[in-house]
Amino acid sequence: MQMTERYLILSDGTAYKGQAFGSPATTSGTIVFNTSVTGYQEIITDPIYHNQIIVFTTPTIGAVGVNHESYESILPTAKGVVVREVAEVSTNRQRSLSLDQFLRVHNIPGISGIDTRQLVRKLRTHNGLNASIVDVADEHAFDQLNAIVLTNQQVSQVATPRPYANPGMGHNIVVMDFGLKSGILRELAVRDANVTVVPYTTTADDILNLDPDGIILSSGPGDPRDLGKDILTTIKTLETRVPLLGIGLGHELFALANGATIQRLPVAHQGMNHPIREIITNQIMYAAQAEEYGVDRDSINRDQLLITHIDLIDGSIQGLRHRDYPAFSVQFFPDAAPGPWEATQVFDDFIELTGIRGEQH
Repeated sequence: MQMTERYLILSDGTAYKGQAFGSPATTSGTIVFNTSVTGYQEIITDPIYHNQIIVFTTPTIGAVGVNHESYESILPTAKGVVVREVAEVSTNRQRSLSLDQFLRVHNIPGISGIDTRQLVRKLRTHNGLNASIVDVADEHAFDQLNAIVLTNQQVSQVATPRPYANPGMGHNIVVMDFGLKSGILRELAVRDANVTVVPYTTTADDILNLDPDGIILSSGPGDPRDLGKDILTTIKTLETRVPLLGIGLGHELFALANGATIQRLPVAHQGMNHPIREIITNQIMYAAQAEEYGVDRDSINRDQLLITHIDLIDGSIQGLRHRDYPAFSVQFFPDAAPGPWEATQVFDDFIELTGIRGEQH
């Protein structure tokens, strides 16, 4: 793979010289870092990284290529990939494309040869920087970078515009799509759920007309406060009628609907190595996280919501449960894509709740 020189520039005026791979396009977006050791295909295709340039902290990326089993969305919308070193050869028998080929197919630029350790140190203290991958790091490139305005309507750009089915023979589950990752559907399929995925703008009446045994608020990109009050009203209605699970962005919306407030984290959580403690059992699990926002602990009405999980690194809230209704949420990703597998118990707990309702039908 022949490399050409390109530059990663940041909105604080910093420039890094590296080598191009993937698409030769110029790109701009918010820059974030992910500490996962594996699962780069799942991360790049996760809709939560919409409009973002992803820095991988693992020194070498691409060694296992890209395969048809590890997509989290059909069309990835990440804006770029930054690595220390990109592997040119894969011996993985499942491989259908190299990482370079995959990024070219989807018009996503990549840049290697970057001192990602130094870059991540900067990103840990300068949260929310924008970045571009460009051919020339001149004044014009910085002017264009500083002029970009990233839309707040990120969910509308990645969520489904119309409902569709993922059939099964088990309990009837409705998933509200805020930027759904395929891992959620895979976990529901393992449990033989009969799933209907609906747009996030679907009304409570239309969802209840589907006679669901349970409802999932999916993960997704962006700030939950940008979605407006109608969504929160819908959630408040649904949680009183049907068992409900919020994941990621869905967790944040569940908290907002029940009177809590959301704040931007000092350092975003992006990776699969965050230890999480389940308070009631005192058990520790590791689960994937991809979050820039979190629930403000002081804003929680303890007569209404119970904290169920916390992050052991910074104490941030990772799970909530309603005291009056069969509704709960987790900030982390309970599906096993890209791993670990420890948190999938969340889906078993949810299906158990929907089973209770299903028996009442």
